[in-house]
Amino acid sequence: MAAENGDFLVQAATYLGAAAIAVPIFNRFKLGSILGYLAAGVVAGPYVLNILQQEEGVFHVAEFGVVLFLFVIGLELSLSRLWSMRKQIVGLGVAQMAATGLVLSGLFAAAGVLPTGPAILAGLSLSFSSTAFALQLMKDRGELNSAYGRQSFAILLFQDLAVIPLLAAIPFVAGVSAEAAGWTDGLRALGVIAAVVLIGRYFLDRVFRMVAGSGSREAFAATALLVVALTALAVSWAGLSMALGAFLAGVLLAESTYRHQIETDIEPFRGLLLGLFFISIGMRLDLELIVSSWMLVVGGAAGLIAIKSVLLYAVARLSKAKHGDALKTAAVLSQGGEFAFVVIALGADALLWGNGAATLMSAIVTISMVATPLLVLAAARLSSDAIDSGEGLEGPQAKQDHVIIAGFGRVGQIVSQVLRNSGVEVTAIDFNPAHIRNAQRFGFKVYFGDASRLDLLMTAGAAQARAVILCMDRPEAVNSAVKMLREALPNLTIIACAHDRMHEIELAPLGADVIVRETLESSILLAREALSLMGHDGDEIDDYVQQFRKRDRERLLAQRDFGLEAGKELLHAPYERRLPKQPD
Repeated sequence: MAAENGDFLVQAATYLGAAAIAVPIFNRFKLGSILGYLAAGVVAGPYVLNILQQEEGVFHVAEFGVVLFLFVIGLELSLSRLWSMRKQIVGLGVAQMAATGLVLSGLFAAAGVLPTGPAILAGLSLSFSSTAFALQLMKDRGELNSAYGRQSFAILLFQDLAVIPLLAAIPFVAGVSAEAAGWTDGLRALGVIAAVVLIGRYFLDRVFRMVAGSGSREAFAATALLVVALTALAVSWAGLSMALGAFLAGVLLAESTYRHQIETDIEPFRGLLLGLFFISIGMRLDLELIVSSWMLVVGGAAGLIAIKSVLLYAVARLSKAKHGDALKTAAVLSQGGEFAFVVIALGADALLWGNGAATLMSAIVTISMVATPLLVLAAARLSSDAIDSGEGLEGPQAKQDHVIIAGFGRVGQIVSQVLRNSGVEVTAIDFNPAHIRNAQRFGFKVYFGDASRLDLLMTAGAAQARAVILCMDRPEAVNSAVKMLREALPNLTIIACAHDRMHEIELAPLGADVIVRETLESSILLAREALSLMGHDGDEIDDYVQQFRKRDRERLLAQRDFGLEAGKELLHAPYERRLPKQPD
């Protein structure tokens, strides 16, 4: 038993070490975390160093990372927003699947590689793209909500919906009588989806409220993971994709009062398991097979990518997408998907194709996945509406006795104006070239750089600064900068702009000297003006605002200690009306 535990710990340490080494290196060269995970899997896997074992159990555990990822994506949506996308989901999804499946099936049949029935199945299975790869790549680049991101997501969602009919078709093509089973599976799938919708809409929020009332953060996180696992298992039992089930659960909780807390608690598990999934894909890259049949495998992967890219570009353009968006959609969805592995294995079991053909097809799909991050980088450079890379912009330079403003958006610009015109030396930094070029038009000097990196802040003179004011658009960048600056420079004055209440709660324990919520003061000013117009005098308004600030602070501290529900009674209690001051 001790030996088994030791082996498990060695494997776990190796997985974590591979990720910890490879991902920062690849991110440093702007190649993305996915390529880092894949490289770690290849190097540590059975075909290079052989320090990680290619076990199916590991792959199935890693697949739970994809499930959690789809759940988190679902939390960002809602049923109403999903309904508004219905034309994109059906229109783009059907067009992509039909066009790609028809072309690939025709090639298999024309080449005499497979009979007509198996050729159709193989072609349709290769029409699927990798949900994990595509969504993670777009998330890393901050493009999930871009025009091409929404378009790609609609296609991926339809692909998940198309899982059950393709699975149900396998026994038919194999010559097995499955009429009754097909009807039964269809009814079972509809019943499970209906049950998930009803439970999610009317009971889940109550369950989370009860667990949150216990005050246990661990129990809340466990409940969130349990909901994802049970939904995925139920939908999988009905013959649908587990990822689709998790996505549906996320959508049903998108309007829950606990959405942010659920997402925060699940995020660490999602990141680790999704990384494990990509490492396991790298481990599956059979280098011996690729070397021995390299022309077939590499040529097949290149052909698959080329065919899917051309057809995806055409479908996107027909839906009136811009050239750049269509190009990026084609690149991010050009690979084969995880579902192809399932169909390939089931097809081999049903004797639709041999084990050798199944191995070669799996290798082709894997190679196509590995190529995706590089294709996305190339598409971003080639697209006519590519993102400004910041080429030619100046990096920060160290100064003395100055204030660093990190982030020159709507908040940073105003802070900079007030400080500069008050005689304070300002060093402004922004990672968005558009912000910098726009600032230059109005005579502002803004340096280019990622202020979430400690080395850049130190180059900008953080050690000699009177203060660092963090106004970046990304909450995670602000959090990272506060934490690193406080560790490196304990005596530095750090002022952080929080994007909302949840962000302020996250920032509180990280060590900022002052935290200002972005919309707080403007909202208070609006309320003051409204009360004034309705006839309240200045002293009375000052008193109400003071009471609000006191309650808001009390509630914030309670939420930090006991969860989001804490202190909600403070939201609705009327303010005390003070007696007017008597004249002397």
